[in-house]
Amino acid sequence: MGGDRKVYTLAEVSQHNNAKDCWLIIEGKVYNVTKFLEDHPGGDEVLLSATGKDATDDFVDVGHSSSARAMMDEFYVGDIDTSTIPSKTKYTPPKQPHYDQDKTSEFVIKLLQFLVPLLILGLAFGVRFYTKSPA
Repeated sequence: MGGDRKVYTLAEVSQHNNAKDCWLIIEGKVYNVTKFLEDHPGGDEVLLSATGKDATDDFVDVGHSSSARAMMDEFYVGDIDTSTIPSKTKYTPPKQPHYDQDKTSEFVIKLLQFLVPLLILGLAFGVRFYTKSPA
């Protein structure tokens, strides 16, 4: 890595967000990947979409090889001031009232399971009986 360890804020890094000047934040370090945009196997859109934020999760989720990680050293420009990166908030679903599945008694359900098919069968016989033409 470079001997000069400059510390950048998120606002400073966020200004470098286009194809002519593209910087990324990965694992607390700042990388100028402008020269690598055309060579990136996933295309330049992937890198450009990761600007202006901590791109560590995006980078790790893809599962880059050790050779890709080694290439990062040549693009290193400094470190990020972690106090300028907003903290991640964990999603907590809203509280919902408890759902009681046993609101209907089992007796009513069993009764319906018996009566509904009988009703359909009776209806079918009734339709057949009344629509049958005399022979």
